[in-house]
Amino acid sequence: MLHLERPSGKLTDGGFRDFPGLLRPDDLLVMNNTRVIPARLFGHRSGQNSQPLSPQNPAMKEFLQGRCELLLTKQLDTPFEWEGLVRPGRKIGVGEKLTFGEGNGGLEAEVVARGEFGERKVRFKAVPDFMARLERLGHMPLPPYIDREDEAGDREMYQTIYAQKPGSVAAPTAGLHFTPEVMEQIRARGVETAEVTLHVGLGTFQPVRVEEVEQIKLHTERYEIGHDAAGKIARARAEGRRVVAVGTTTVRTLEFAASQSTDGQIAPQNGEADIFIHPGFDFRVVGAMLTNFHLPKSTLLMLVSAFAGRENILRAYEHAVEARYQFFSYGDCMFIE
Repeated sequence: MLHLERPSGKLTDGGFRDFPGLLRPDDLLVMNNTRVIPARLFGHRSGQNSQPLSPQNPAMKEFLQGRCELLLTKQLDTPFEWEGLVRPGRKIGVGEKLTFGEGNGGLEAEVVARGEFGERKVRFKAVPDFMARLERLGHMPLPPYIDREDEAGDREMYQTIYAQKPGSVAAPTAGLHFTPEVMEQIRARGVETAEVTLHVGLGTFQPVRVEEVEQIKLHTERYEIGHDAAGKIARARAEGRRVVAVGTTTVRTLEFAASQSTDGQIAPQNGEADIFIHPGFDFRVVGAMLTNFHLPKSTLLMLVSAFAGRENILRAYEHAVEARYQFFSYGDCMFIE
C-alpha cells in the first residue's frame, strides 16, 4: 500500500496491514457492500433474422444459430429486464432471441432495444427462480486482462468480505484487501463503519473517449443509502469527523448523494448515479480514500486526480511503477488523505 499525504505530496511505502493504524479513532469508514453476480451468460441465438445470402446460395437458419455471449450490466425496472453487452454484436439485433441452458432449467431472452453506447436491452422470459438460474448458468465477469476462464473459487474470491447485495458486474476492488482480522483491528481502534450500495456497472470503468470533459456522459449505476448509513454520515459530518471512503464507487455514491440536496446533506435514498468527478470537483463529503491503481485514460484516474491533485497522482503513479506495485483489480492499493 502506498500512502499519499495530499498537503505535502509525501509518499510512504507500506503494506495494507498498516491501514488500520492510519485511521483516526473518530473516523467513519464507509464501504460499498454490493455483491458481484455471475453476469456472463453463454448460449445460442435463434437466427430468426437471418436472410438468404443469394438465390443461388440460400443460407439456412442455422447460419446464425451460433454461440453468443451476454454480459448483464444493469438490472432495469423488473428482475427480468436488463441492459447488457452481446457478442457477436453485429449479428444480434432487436428481435433476436437468446437461449441459455437446456430445457426447463434454462433462460430465454429477447433483445428489445439497442442503447446509445452499443449495449442491448433484453427481456427474459419470466420464471419463478430467475436469480437461482442465473447463479447456476452464469459465469463470474472477471476483468478482461485476467487471461483464464472463471473458476468455482472466483465466486468468493472476487467478492469483498462484506459483500451482501447482489447486482454488480465487477467487484469494488479496493475492498478486496480487507480480511476479518483487519476489520477487527479497525473496530478495536474505535473507528465507526457504515455501508452503502452502488452496483458496479459500465459507468465505473468507462474510458475517456473525448477531448472535452464536459462532453463525457457516463452510464448510470444503481445506488442505495439506508437510514443507518445516512444517520452515521450525518453525525460524523456534524461532529467534524473525517469520512473515509473505501474505493471510488463509495466516493461516487457519497458525493452524488450529497449533490441531490441544496445543503449537501445525505438523506436515505436510492436511484441512479451518473456523477463524473474530474479535476476541479468540490468534494463535500469524502476526506480520505482507499483506492487501487487504475487504468490510464480512465474516468477513475480522473477521479483520484481530482481528489489528490494531478501532480500528486502523477508522481505517485511514477513511484508505483518504479517500486513495482501491482496495478488494477487484484493489485496493490493507495491510501490518500
